[in-house]
Amino acid sequence: MALKQSEIDRHDRSTHLPAVRDSARRKAVANDAKSDANSRAASDLPSRPPLKWAGGKRWLLPHLSSIWQSHSFRRYVEPFCGGLAVPLGLRPANALLNDINQHLINFYTQLQRGLELEIAMKNDEQSFYRRRTRFNQLIKKGKSQSAEAAQLFYYLNRTGFNGLCRFNQSGEFNVPFGTHRSITYATTFAPFRAALAHWKFTSADFSALEIDDDDFIYADPPYDVEFTTYSTGGFSWEDQVRTAESLAAHRGPVILSNQATARIVKLYKKLGFRIAYLAGPRRISCTGDRTAAKEVLAAKGLN
Repeated sequence: MALKQSEIDRHDRSTHLPAVRDSARRKAVANDAKSDANSRAASDLPSRPPLKWAGGKRWLLPHLSSIWQSHSFRRYVEPFCGGLAVPLGLRPANALLNDINQHLINFYTQLQRGLELEIAMKNDEQSFYRRRTRFNQLIKKGKSQSAEAAQLFYYLNRTGFNGLCRFNQSGEFNVPFGTHRSITYATTFAPFRAALAHWKFTSADFSALEIDDDDFIYADPPYDVEFTTYSTGGFSWEDQVRTAESLAAHRGPVILSNQATARIVKLYKKLGFRIAYLAGPRRISCTGDRTAAKEVLAAKGLN
């Protein structure tokens, strides 16, 4: 008796099913192994930034990571990358990281090249001011983009007052000696070479960045406060406005954080951002004031 076509189809499926299952199991095992290898590789990468950075956003990672998970296929763009707390926490595969502070970006690019520490690290006042003088000499001589300048920048950052990065109108680093009882200096930057390997670093005004429509942008501009001299020229209210307007025009997802001053909240709402308020950690001002700051997290284009 001839089999019906439906029975033939059922027979064919039952005949080939074990092979299909074996193949699927092999692929699943391979994928699991690859995933485990990637997880181990990721766990070897540093999550803490190499610099001590005033206003760092490591505390914001729990809020940002849940959002980033839905957009991790995109290029990550940070126009004011600062201490790298957020990208080191999110670990995007592809990133454009910018900061107008050219000394900061030189440090990161030197890390990508395998920067080694060749100068002695001492928590000593005389040593600090001697190294600060040398760093400013390199700036005047046009050698601020060197490996030596990057080492000095790291030392001054770790040893200076409150992790501040401040320059006078002549472009000289003028942060005083810190008050740390003890400092744990890095002995090697090797882990950061791998962590930063596939990221692009630039030092320019944010308006000069080449942004794609589908980029994921997280922007943390200098706080809307009186002290904003994080680079020569400072960051004015006009800069705050043009930053917000530029980001509001981006077609892709945007997250924007700032201190929740009345005028910042009014500006962000006017431009169509959805607003959330967060209790930020204690911030550091130029006077050493550590008063807690109320933060605003503004979002647009996440859907």
